[in-house]
Amino acid sequence: QVQLVESGGGLVQAGDSLRLSCATSARTFAPYTMAWFRQAPGKEREFVAAITWRPDITDYADSVKGRFTISRVNAQNSVHLQMNKLKPEDPAVYYCADRYGSMTNSLTSYTYWGQGTQITVSS
Repeated sequence: QVQLVESGGGLVQAGDSLRLSCATSARTFAPYTMAWFRQAPGKEREFVAAITWRPDITDYADSVKGRFTISRVNAQNSVHLQMNKLKPEDPAVYYCADRYGSMTNSLTSYTYWGQGTQITVSS
């Protein structure tokens, strides 16, 4: 059973930066993919970014390209989401997700989920 623990949410102003972190269990098989999704009130959960181990591949939603960066820290078995130039449309609950397998932005392809962390952006 893979466990995901998120941290780093909070209240920021538009234009600010914030970094989310997601710690996961150590892995012995590759490839596997970790991703961030987000869900705003009244909206569907949507893909934000993903990163695959072996090979190292990243993917981003168009709405965050150039502003958000996903990265991993092998020694800590964790993945980070650096969010810069936050916009009023970015607030949501951000979820870390995990799957064994190659890159995908499909929500239903992810097996394991974190509890979510709230991001609020004030204008």
